[in-house]
Amino acid sequence: MAITAAMVKDLREQTGAGMMDCKKALVEADGNLEEAVVYLREKGLAKAAKKAGRATSEGSIGTWIAEDGSAASMVELLCETDFAAKNEEFVSFVENLAVKVAEEGADSVDALSDAAKDLTPLVSKIGENMQIGRMANVKVDGLVGHYVHANGKIGVLVALKGAKAGEHDQLAKDIAMQIAAANPLCISSDQVPQDKLDKEKEIYKAQAMEEGKPEQIAEKIVLGRINKYYKEVCLLDQPFIKEDKKAVKDLLGGSGITIESFVRLALGEGESED
Repeated sequence: MAITAAMVKDLREQTGAGMMDCKKALVEADGNLEEAVVYLREKGLAKAAKKAGRATSEGSIGTWIAEDGSAASMVELLCETDFAAKNEEFVSFVENLAVKVAEEGADSVDALSDAAKDLTPLVSKIGENMQIGRMANVKVDGLVGHYVHANGKIGVLVALKGAKAGEHDQLAKDIAMQIAAANPLCISSDQVPQDKLDKEKEIYKAQAMEEGKPEQIAEKIVLGRINKYYKEVCLLDQPFIKEDKKAVKDLLGGSGITIESFVRLALGEGESED
């Protein structure tokens, strides 16, 4: 398969590896981007397999929160330019759309009523193509923490079972901000998919062997790196963004509050994510 400059650029942006290393990895992987990332990591030339964090689409994320804080909804509305995303009518529409998502219990565009998803008047007025993206509804016997990044491009809802509005508002916001900033894969280590964990172990062992470590030592290195991996991808194990000597689980202490679920939307990611 012919390796193009665009493919090399994409791989370099995802891994931070050098251009020649990226090209070689793509050649070895016959143009398969995911396999090329694994190749680079095994050779110790890439820090991690990660998707480009920069969204290619413009738009805004809107949220709706119930008065008692026990339910919330979130939706993304995409457009062509940041200028349009800042338009007052665009912002108003996405906020009203979040309310409709909650009222209709919608989890996809198809589940929305025709009235809720009619963008025609807004498109005609602003003059840009627009589309409704992903959406989510969260309910909990407790409190839903919520946070939208100032530019409207990242939104988070997190369900805290046992938390109370007025008493745990700051905790809920802090955990939502943590999710927005650190982008965890899951809540706890037992939720990491086994196939993903096996792949990480395989990569870490290949890295250690590449460094010339004996297999017995390599196995111990793998255990250490897996523990570090948990701190990167598991919400409860992540260092707290406001005080990195604490883990997120330390914030909960003996309060009896548990994190039941979370949803994180980064604008435009839905075009490439599963």
